[in-house]
Amino acid sequence: MEYLDFELPIKELEEQLDKCTIIGEESDVDVTETCKQIEKKLDDTRKEIYKNLTAWQRVQLSRHPNRPYTLDYINAICGGTFLELHGDRNVKDDKAMLGGLGKIGDQSYMFIGQQKGYNTKTRQYRNFGMANPEGYRKALRLMKSAEKFQVPVVCLIDTPGAYPGIEAEERGQGEAIARNILEMTRLKVPIIVVIIGEGASGGALGIGVGDKVLMLENTWYSVISPESCSSILWRSWEYKERAAEALKLTATDMKKLKLIDEIVREPAGGAHSNREKTFEIVKNKIASHYEQLQKLSPKELVNQRMEKYAQMGVFNG
Repeated sequence: MEYLDFELPIKELEEQLDKCTIIGEESDVDVTETCKQIEKKLDDTRKEIYKNLTAWQRVQLSRHPNRPYTLDYINAICGGTFLELHGDRNVKDDKAMLGGLGKIGDQSYMFIGQQKGYNTKTRQYRNFGMANPEGYRKALRLMKSAEKFQVPVVCLIDTPGAYPGIEAEERGQGEAIARNILEMTRLKVPIIVVIIGEGASGGALGIGVGDKVLMLENTWYSVISPESCSSILWRSWEYKERAAEALKLTATDMKKLKLIDEIVREPAGGAHSNREKTFEIVKNKIASHYEQLQKLSPKELVNQRMEKYAQMGVFNG
């Protein structure tokens, strides 16, 4: 397990607990009481740290090296039923954007999401979770297939943004994202969006239009990353913490501004501290929201979705 700067008190207590357990196993000394005291202190410290996180600390948690990625969620949620589908039928198969069919219980879903890598090799392979235009066109192709066969769509967002390279612009990055936003507003099947990590700019919006948009507690959703915002406004990355506060990018801010529908609470210590519990929470949320959405006719779904997005940014003086 890797630790962030503000998690170091937790690391120290976990090391103390490990040492205490080893002493108990290797000697005849009864350390049960001592271990219980350390465990209690560890729980209290964890609660205290995660109760008072700043916006920048939540950004750091969303990028935690041990945090589960899209494929981790899909494999855990679908239990071996996931069938990945490839290619946009035009240019190539974008490895930063993945999608395919999977089941939760007896219900099939079309899962789509950005995938990051775990080490240098896989990060390059996945282009750091930054999709090219063909990634968004692949996502749209899968959504249209889901619509054709009346399968609900689940989008898992975790990207630092769409790939900004010149070749991506040449192949129509802006058009691909805009096309997805347009088509998603009028897709005739339920769309459930879950932000599981970083939700940056148009890269997130390209698969981010949904009937229900959920955000995990320690994620962020914004037009720009704090570092980029800091470099534009102050010509330096040093003000990233100040930028994070000003951007109002946390799940709490997003809910307050009515840009998302629900905040999904993570286990104490964040999603990376208890992956299995996080997967179970997300799985249950997807299933319960679909249960409500399936009661609506395609026309009602589209009308409600359009009305929801039309209300965003409306100011009544």
